[in-house]
Order: sequence, then structure tokens, then C-alpha cells
Amino acid sequence: MEIIIDKEREGKTVLEILKKELGLSSKMITALKKKENGITVDKAHVTVRYILKEDQLLAIDTEDTESNENLLPTEMPLDIVFEDDDILLINKPPMLPTHPSHGHFDDTLANGVCFYMRQKGAFPFVFRSINRLDRDTSGLVLIAKNRLSASRLYSSMRNGLISKKYIALLCGELTKQSGTVDTYIRRKQKSIITREVCGPLHDAARAVTEYNVIAASKDLTAVVASPKTGRTHQLRLHFSYLGAPIMGDELYGSASNTIGRQALHAFSLTFPHPTLGKVITFKAPLPRDMKTAAELHHIKIEV
Repeated sequence: MEIIIDKEREGKTVLEILKKELGLSSKMITALKKKENGITVDKAHVTVRYILKEDQLLAIDTEDTESNENLLPTEMPLDIVFEDDDILLINKPPMLPTHPSHGHFDDTLANGVCFYMRQKGAFPFVFRSINRLDRDTSGLVLIAKNRLSASRLYSSMRNGLISKKYIALLCGELTKQSGTVDTYIRRKQKSIITREVCGPLHDAARAVTEYNVIAASKDLTAVVASPKTGRTHQLRLHFSYLGAPIMGDELYGSASNTIGRQALHAFSLTFPHPTLGKVITFKAPLPRDMKTAAELHHIKIEV
């Protein structure tokens, strides 16, 4: 990235431009400082304390030099919703993990994206997903294609500028058509997976979810849920806490004969584009298994 210094920028330090104007994180600025020619003015290396002058050319090297060396490229179909030089937005199918883990070394979204990017000549490539979905949860996953985009999108996430909406099918009924669930969540003792709702304890984090009922039958309720915080298993826990667990959620509810996973789909994502600046929204249609499950209970959902 190159910036020509104008009159308004004259007299500012490189650090001020990187932090206040470009919105780079401290971590990324540190990486640039360590990188040979990571920060230059008129093609000469400078420190972040350098005071800029009009008509100078400030350049920062945002290209990746490291890669996920242990990430095996795996060919798989990808439902690409949007792509440009900075971001890749994918509609992840259910039953596909986002990241490699024990037992899943080459069959994750990260493996598929790595193969796709290598086919396009992008090597080295680092898989940086801005949001993460459980293996069983379907829907939109936002991936930064370079360090600059990742830094800005992570900053947007921390500042609450990225909005996620899910459709969930719940077993049973809710007492209110809309509401906010505001609790604390912590890891359950003696478990590395299961979480629990609790009070404001020292090892707990606040979790907030807003929801609206969009359709309901005698024993099934469809809701749009908007998590305002990003706790592990937050939506699954919150609806179980309300007495209407997500359909098919064996961890916080029960298995279903209708659907072989938790009926949860990340259908909408709104975020500021990392380089264009404008706020954009994308949506992903309801997957077939959730649509079928809803129709069997005489519920029709339009996304």
C-alpha cells in the first residue's frame, strides 16, 4: 500500500498514519517494524517515529511472507458468495469444521480455501477467518485475504461494527415474540467443550443475544437471533436457557429424527469493507435440511 503525503498529513508521524488513518493494530505495526522494508518513505526504511513531509511516498508492505505450513490444501467445492482482492465470503455447509483440529486435519474449510487460493497463485497464504462457525452450523464465514484486511476487520469486530444474524429452529415455544437474553457464560467444570449459563462469576463472560420470532407452529419456533457478544456456544446455550433448545442440538438439547445437526444458520453478515470503507451486507439462503425440517412442521421461512 502506498500513500502520497499531502498538506493535511504533513508533520504527522508514520505511527499516526498507521494507527489513526489506516486503523492498523499494534500487532500488525510491530510485524511491519520487524519486516525488512516493511515501512518505507521514498523507498528508504524509516521508523514509526519518522515525521512526514508533503509529497513524500509512504509505503507499507502488507503482503504475507509466512504461511500455514502445516495446513494441507484439499480440493473441495466452495460456495463463494463474494470475493475481491481483500476478502473472501463463503457460505459454509453444515458438517464442515472451519479450522483443523484433532481428527480433522485435511477436511476443513481452511483446507479448502488454502487449495483454492493456491490454484489462483496466492502463495504463501494464511487462512484468517474473521468469524468462526461450529462444525454443525452452516452459513457465512468472512475470510481476510491479506494482513491489512485482517487487521481492519478484527478491529471492526472488537468495536462491534460487524453484525451477524442467524436463523434457528427451536424445539417448543418462547413466551415472548422478541427479547434480549443477557447472562454470563463459563466453561462447565471438568469439561473442555460444554459451557453453562451462570452468574457474574470471576471465570464467566457476559453474553447478550437479541431475538425475534419469525414463524411458529405447535412444537417448533423459528427465530432470527443476533448475538451482541461472541461467546462459545452462545446461541445454543441461550435458547436452551429459555426452555426452547435448538432443534438437533445434542449438547444442550436432544437429537432430532428430522435433522442430523443443530438447526442453526448464519444467514446475514454486515461489516465495513476493510479498504473501501463502505458498510455492506450479504445473505445466504436457508440450507435444504433446515428448510425441510421447517416445512415438516408447517413453517415456511423466507430469508
